Amino acid sequence: MAEFLTHGGLTARHGFFTRQGGVSAGAYATLNCGLRSEDDPAAVAENRARAARALGAAPEALRGLRQVHGPAVVEAGTPWENLPEADAMVTRSPGVMLGIITADCAPVLFHDAEAHVIGAAHAGWKGAVSGVLEATIAAMEALGAGRGRITAVVGPCIAQASYEVRADLRDAVGDPRFFTAGRDAAHFQFDLAGYCLARLGAAGVAAEALGVDTLADETRFFSHRRRTLAGGGPLGHQLSAIIL
Repeated sequence: MAEFLTHGGLTARHGFFTRQGGVSAGAYATLNCGLRSEDDPAAVAENRARAARALGAAPEALRGLRQVHGPAVVEAGTPWENLPEADAMVTRSPGVMLGIITADCAPVLFHDAEAHVIGAAHAGWKGAVSGVLEATIAAMEALGAGRGRITAVVGPCIAQASYEVRADLRDAVGDPRFFTAGRDAAHFQFDLAGYCLARLGAAGVAAEALGVDTLADETRFFSHRRRTLAGGGPLGHQLSAIIL
Protein backbone atom coordinates (compact mmCIF):
# COMPACT_ATOMS: atom_id res chain seq x y z
CA MET A 1 0.00 0.00 0.00
CA ALA A 2 1.15 3.54 -0.74
CA GLU A 3 2.66 4.94 2.46
CA PHE A 4 1.77 8.43 3.61
CA LEU A 5 2.06 10.79 6.56
CA THR A 6 -0.72 12.97 7.95
CA HIS A 7 -0.98 15.94 10.30
CA GLY A 8 -3.69 16.85 12.79
CA GLY A 9 -3.74 20.42 11.53
CA LEU A 10 -5.73 19.30 8.49
CA THR A 11 -9.17 17.73 8.88
CA ALA A 12 -9.71 17.03 5.17
CA ARG A 13 -8.44 13.69 3.87
CA HIS A 14 -4.81 14.16 2.96
CA GLY A 15 -1.49 12.42 2.67
CA PHE A 16 2.15 13.40 2.41
CA PHE A 17 3.25 10.29 0.54
CA THR A 18 6.68 8.72 0.92
CA ARG A 19 8.49 6.82 -1.82
CA GLN A 20 7.25 3.49 -0.42
CA GLY A 21 4.45 1.33 -1.76
CA GLY A 22 4.69 1.71 -5.52
CA VAL A 23 5.76 -0.31 -8.55
CA SER A 24 8.61 1.72 -10.07
CA ALA A 25 12.10 0.23 -10.15
CA GLY A 26 15.72 1.33 -9.92
CA ALA A 27 16.32 4.97 -9.03
CA TYR A 28 12.56 5.53 -9.16
CA ALA A 29 11.75 2.83 -6.60
CA THR A 30 9.04 2.60 -5.71
CA LEU A 31 6.23 5.22 -5.47
CA ASN A 32 7.53 7.73 -8.01
CA CYS A 33 4.60 10.03 -8.84
CA GLY A 34 6.51 12.53 -11.01
CA LEU A 35 4.81 13.24 -14.33
CA ARG A 36 7.91 14.44 -16.18
CA SER A 37 10.55 11.83 -15.38
CA GLU A 38 11.88 9.08 -17.67
CA ASP A 39 10.24 6.44 -15.53
CA ASP A 40 7.86 3.97 -17.19
CA PRO A 41 4.62 5.97 -17.71
CA ALA A 42 2.55 2.90 -16.85
CA ALA A 43 4.38 2.58 -13.53
CA VAL A 44 3.84 6.27 -12.74
CA ALA A 45 0.14 5.95 -13.57
CA GLU A 46 -0.16 2.94 -11.26
CA ASN A 47 1.72 4.76 -8.50
CA ARG A 48 -0.58 7.76 -8.73
CA ALA A 49 -3.61 5.47 -8.79
CA ARG A 50 -2.37 3.73 -5.65
CA ALA A 51 -1.97 7.09 -3.92
CA ALA A 52 -5.49 8.14 -4.87
CA ARG A 53 -6.95 4.86 -3.65
CA ALA A 54 -4.99 5.13 -0.38
CA LEU A 55 -7.01 8.28 0.35
CA GLY A 56 -10.26 6.62 -0.68
CA ALA A 57 -10.51 8.23 -4.11
CA ALA A 58 -10.70 6.98 -7.67
CA PRO A 59 -7.50 7.43 -9.72
CA GLU A 60 -9.20 9.89 -12.05
CA ALA A 61 -9.85 12.21 -9.11
CA LEU A 62 -6.17 13.14 -8.86
CA ARG A 63 -5.16 16.40 -10.55
CA GLY A 64 -1.61 17.37 -11.43
CA LEU A 65 0.31 20.39 -12.67
CA ARG A 66 3.29 21.31 -14.80
CA GLN A 67 5.18 22.89 -11.90
CA VAL A 68 7.52 25.76 -12.80
CA HIS A 69 8.57 27.35 -9.46
CA GLY A 70 6.29 30.34 -9.81
CA PRO A 71 3.24 31.94 -8.13
CA ALA A 72 0.48 30.84 -10.53
CA VAL A 73 -2.59 29.13 -9.03
CA VAL A 74 -5.40 27.33 -10.89
CA GLU A 75 -8.85 26.21 -9.82
CA ALA A 76 -9.25 22.46 -10.20
CA GLY A 77 -12.62 21.17 -11.34
CA THR A 78 -13.19 18.88 -14.27
CA PRO A 79 -10.12 16.99 -15.55
CA TRP A 80 -7.91 19.03 -17.83
CA GLU A 81 -6.60 17.75 -21.14
CA ASN A 82 -3.17 19.32 -20.71
CA LEU A 83 -1.36 20.00 -17.45
CA PRO A 84 -1.68 23.69 -16.47
CA GLU A 85 1.60 25.52 -15.95
CA ALA A 86 1.24 26.49 -12.31
CA ASP A 87 2.48 25.62 -8.83
CA ALA A 88 -0.72 25.57 -6.84
CA MET A 89 -4.35 24.46 -7.06
CA VAL A 90 -7.53 25.18 -5.14
CA THR A 91 -11.04 23.70 -5.22
CA ARG A 92 -14.34 23.54 -3.39
CA SER A 93 -15.48 20.53 -5.42
CA PRO A 94 -15.93 17.31 -3.41
CA GLY A 95 -14.09 14.34 -4.86
CA VAL A 96 -11.34 16.37 -6.57
CA MET A 97 -7.88 15.48 -5.27
CA LEU A 98 -5.16 18.13 -5.48
CA GLY A 99 -1.70 16.60 -5.96
CA ILE A 100 1.68 18.32 -5.70
CA ILE A 101 4.97 16.56 -6.45
CA THR A 102 8.24 17.40 -4.70
CA ALA A 103 11.77 16.14 -4.15
CA ASP A 104 13.09 18.65 -1.55
CA CYS A 105 10.80 21.62 -2.20
CA ALA A 106 8.04 22.14 0.33
CA PRO A 107 4.57 20.74 -0.35
CA VAL A 108 1.98 22.84 1.45
CA LEU A 109 -1.61 21.68 1.95
CA PHE A 110 -4.43 24.05 2.96
CA HIS A 111 -7.97 23.63 4.29
CA ASP A 112 -10.86 25.80 5.40
CA ALA A 113 -13.19 23.30 7.07
CA GLU A 114 -16.09 25.74 7.37
CA ALA A 115 -16.11 26.88 3.74
CA HIS A 116 -15.12 23.43 2.43
CA VAL A 117 -12.23 24.78 0.37
CA ILE A 118 -8.83 23.14 -0.04
CA GLY A 119 -5.54 24.11 -1.64
CA ALA A 120 -2.16 22.60 -2.42
CA ALA A 121 1.06 24.40 -3.31
CA HIS A 122 4.57 23.53 -4.44
CA ALA A 123 6.90 25.91 -2.60
CA GLY A 124 10.53 25.79 -3.52
CA TRP A 125 12.48 28.85 -2.52
CA LYS A 126 11.72 30.59 -5.82
CA GLY A 127 8.00 29.94 -5.57
CA ALA A 128 7.87 30.98 -1.94
CA VAL A 129 9.75 34.21 -2.65
CA SER A 130 7.49 34.97 -5.61
CA GLY A 131 4.37 34.61 -3.47
CA VAL A 132 2.86 31.22 -4.32
CA LEU A 133 1.65 30.69 -0.74
CA GLU A 134 -0.11 34.05 -0.56
CA ALA A 135 -1.54 33.49 -4.05
CA THR A 136 -2.99 30.16 -2.93
CA ILE A 137 -4.64 31.80 0.07
CA ALA A 138 -6.12 34.52 -2.18
CA ALA A 139 -7.45 31.90 -4.60
CA MET A 140 -9.07 30.03 -1.70
CA GLU A 141 -10.66 33.27 -0.52
CA ALA A 142 -12.13 33.76 -4.00
CA LEU A 143 -13.94 30.43 -3.45
CA GLY A 144 -15.34 31.53 -0.10
CA ALA A 145 -12.57 30.62 2.34
CA GLY A 146 -11.82 32.91 5.25
CA ARG A 147 -8.21 33.81 5.88
CA GLY A 148 -8.59 33.43 9.62
CA ARG A 149 -10.09 29.95 9.19
CA ILE A 150 -7.54 28.47 6.82
CA THR A 151 -5.03 26.04 8.25
CA ALA A 152 -1.91 24.91 6.41
CA VAL A 153 0.73 22.23 6.87
CA VAL A 154 4.22 22.26 5.36
CA GLY A 155 5.10 18.69 4.46
CA PRO A 156 8.39 16.82 4.05
CA CYS A 157 11.09 19.01 2.53
CA ILE A 158 14.82 19.59 2.77
CA ALA A 159 15.76 20.72 6.28
CA GLN A 160 18.06 23.59 7.19
CA ALA A 161 20.89 21.28 8.25
CA SER A 162 20.84 19.70 4.78
CA TYR A 163 20.23 22.81 2.67
CA GLU A 164 23.51 24.56 1.92
CA VAL A 165 23.16 27.61 -0.33
CA ARG A 166 25.28 30.47 -1.62
CA ALA A 167 24.94 34.20 -1.08
CA ASP A 168 22.87 34.75 -4.23
CA LEU A 169 20.02 32.65 -2.83
CA ARG A 170 20.31 34.30 0.57
CA ASP A 171 20.13 37.71 -1.11
CA ALA A 172 17.14 36.67 -3.25
CA VAL A 173 15.23 35.58 -0.14
CA GLY A 174 16.24 38.77 1.60
CA ASP A 175 15.46 37.71 5.17
CA PRO A 176 18.49 36.78 7.31
CA ARG A 177 16.32 35.15 9.99
CA PHE A 178 16.20 31.94 7.99
CA PHE A 179 19.92 31.49 7.41
CA THR A 180 22.72 30.24 9.61
CA ALA A 181 26.45 30.14 8.92
CA GLY A 182 27.68 27.46 6.56
CA ARG A 183 31.03 25.73 6.15
CA ASP A 184 32.73 28.97 5.08
CA ALA A 185 31.96 32.63 4.47
CA ALA A 186 30.46 31.90 1.04
CA HIS A 187 27.91 29.33 2.20
CA PHE A 188 24.78 29.40 4.37
CA GLN A 189 22.15 26.96 5.64
CA PHE A 190 18.61 27.88 4.61
CA ASP A 191 15.46 27.02 6.59
CA LEU A 192 12.90 26.54 3.81
CA ALA A 193 10.15 25.19 6.06
CA GLY A 194 10.65 28.00 8.55
CA TYR A 195 10.51 30.57 5.76
CA CYS A 196 7.24 29.12 4.47
CA LEU A 197 5.76 29.09 7.97
CA ALA A 198 6.71 32.72 8.47
CA ARG A 199 5.09 33.81 5.21
CA LEU A 200 1.95 31.86 6.01
CA GLY A 201 1.80 33.37 9.48
CA ALA A 202 2.30 36.88 8.11
CA ALA A 203 -0.61 36.22 5.76
CA GLY A 204 -2.85 35.35 8.70
CA VAL A 205 -2.93 31.59 8.26
CA ALA A 206 -2.31 29.13 11.11
CA ALA A 207 0.42 26.79 9.90
CA GLU A 208 2.60 23.97 11.15
CA ALA A 209 5.32 21.79 9.64
CA LEU A 210 5.87 18.05 9.72
CA GLY A 211 9.58 18.63 10.30
CA VAL A 212 10.71 15.76 8.07
CA ASP A 213 14.00 16.09 6.13
CA THR A 214 13.77 14.63 2.63
CA LEU A 215 17.53 14.60 2.05
CA ALA A 216 18.37 12.79 5.29
CA ASP A 217 15.85 9.96 4.87
CA GLU A 218 16.77 8.12 1.66
CA THR A 219 14.58 5.14 2.55
CA ARG A 220 11.38 7.18 2.56
CA PHE A 221 11.99 10.19 0.32
CA PHE A 222 13.36 11.22 -3.04
CA SER A 223 15.74 14.20 -2.88
CA HIS A 224 16.99 16.46 -5.64
CA ARG A 225 19.91 17.65 -3.53
CA ARG A 226 20.90 14.07 -2.66
CA ARG A 227 20.85 13.20 -6.36
CA THR A 228 22.99 16.26 -7.15
CA LEU A 229 25.55 15.42 -4.45
CA ALA A 230 25.77 11.89 -5.89
CA GLY A 231 26.67 13.26 -9.31
CA GLY A 232 23.29 13.27 -11.06
CA GLY A 233 21.09 10.59 -12.55
CA PRO A 234 17.36 9.83 -12.53
CA LEU A 235 15.13 11.53 -9.98
CA GLY A 236 11.78 10.43 -8.61
CA HIS A 237 9.23 12.63 -6.87
CA GLN A 238 6.84 12.03 -4.00
CA LEU A 239 3.24 13.18 -3.97
CA SER A 240 1.33 15.27 -1.43
CA ALA A 241 -2.43 15.34 -1.87
CA ILE A 242 -5.66 16.57 -0.28
CA ILE A 243 -9.33 15.91 -1.07
CA LEU A 244 -12.69 17.00 0.30
